[in-house]
Amino acid sequence: MQLYEWLSNVASGQSTGKALVYRDTYLSWRGLLHRVDRRAQELHALGISPGSWVGLMLGNVPDFVILALALAKIDAVVVPLDPTTGNRELEMILEAAPLRALITRPRGGEGGQASAGLPYYASPTAARPAAGPPSKFVPESRRRLQGTLLTCGLYKRTSLAGLTDGPGAPDVVLLTASIGGDPKGVVKTSANLEAAAQAIGKTLGVSVSDRILCTLPLHASYGFDFGLLTTLASGATLFLEDEISPKRIAKLLREQSIDFFAGTPALYGSLVRVPTVKPLKTAGARFISSGSALPANIAEGFYQRFGIRLLSCYHSTQAGPLALDRGGKDPESVGKPFEGVELRVAGPKGDRLPPGETGPIWVRSRALSVVSVPRMHLPKRSDGVPIGGLDDGWLRTGDVGQQDKTGRTTITGREDDLVKVDGKRVALGEVEGCLEAFPKVKAAQARVITDDLGGPMVVARVVRAGVCRAEDIIDHCARNLAPYKVPRQIEFCEQLG
Repeated sequence: MQLYEWLSNVASGQSTGKALVYRDTYLSWRGLLHRVDRRAQELHALGISPGSWVGLMLGNVPDFVILALALAKIDAVVVPLDPTTGNRELEMILEAAPLRALITRPRGGEGGQASAGLPYYASPTAARPAAGPPSKFVPESRRRLQGTLLTCGLYKRTSLAGLTDGPGAPDVVLLTASIGGDPKGVVKTSANLEAAAQAIGKTLGVSVSDRILCTLPLHASYGFDFGLLTTLASGATLFLEDEISPKRIAKLLREQSIDFFAGTPALYGSLVRVPTVKPLKTAGARFISSGSALPANIAEGFYQRFGIRLLSCYHSTQAGPLALDRGGKDPESVGKPFEGVELRVAGPKGDRLPPGETGPIWVRSRALSVVSVPRMHLPKRSDGVPIGGLDDGWLRTGDVGQQDKTGRTTITGREDDLVKVDGKRVALGEVEGCLEAFPKVKAAQARVITDDLGGPMVVARVVRAGVCRAEDIIDHCARNLAPYKVPRQIEFCEQLG
């Protein structure tokens, strides 16, 4: 309900102000409220009631914003999903999250593929291709949302016990990866959302006059927090973009006088390489970089080309915004904690370490989610609190780093095999398992590398059990993993080191 309350408050105070801009069209706050109210009535008529979990499998388009706010109005739970999610992974998501409905665009119809319509996992049994594996989750009905190409599949599912009402009731559930690579839904309450918005707003001085450009996926926590959440809480104007074209983004930054923008090092690296770029003249601009370490050459190159310092940021799905290099002059550090956030480097048992000593990173804030689905059984550790565990409200993040005497934090690695590729969690063990499932692969080892241009990617070393090409292995992974998890390079070797 928190998202809709923000919308109502802003619309009552600045009804004619621009709320959402997408391509050549825009919605005022009053116009956005009107569309949200109409869509909420339609969703309620479909049988979506308070407490229902609804998946939004959409990109950065106005429909995502309108539907998320409409679901908030009827007290349903918003579950943003990656529209590139494959069959296997969505089946796992449906297993973990009790979706009452799934809203998506029709797929296929091009390049000789199947005709347009829902994929097999969201279709009735009769419409499922014979070659596709049977799904445990078949919708009881499908409805087309009025005036759109969007389809809403309705399932006979009930909300999880203990997560239906009260202060701990979920408003939003954001998907990330568990240690084993399985989907994990991070439950965000109204209090979590409000705390995250306050931390961003106060630390970065966000106001109603700001112009926020969101090119990061709204279905991911980084884009959701620094895009939709920040816009609604501040009453700023949100510019949505779903086409990740460096030339187009550079043009938007200049022509729309964007003064608040969150990106990844890979995106900023691609912007540095855009020819004939002119420096931006936007006073007080705040450009945030997170998702992976910000290379110094990209930070300096962006400043030379665009005239704006990139602010290195530490953010996580479970805890929201954590730390920020406010000056933008030390990209190797993520700076000091956001407003309302506590961060320390401590031992496995939570005992604080001296400045300059490397150890696990612990965080505590009101934005920290303490509930996930399915409920995780964390592996016990003889040396202290398990990774992802809580101790007196402090979360052991799994990240490793160090703090200096002034409280500035530098992240140096991970305690487990979870890594980030453009802001999305990847379990290397899951990638290795997929590689070793290929009949002609004996053993595999995956890792993440960052090229000179700042793009993190998964690569793998493989021991073959028979004759095969790297392309065959990559094709196998592409059929079974999300695109960002697929190895970009395969190196053949006699044995793993």
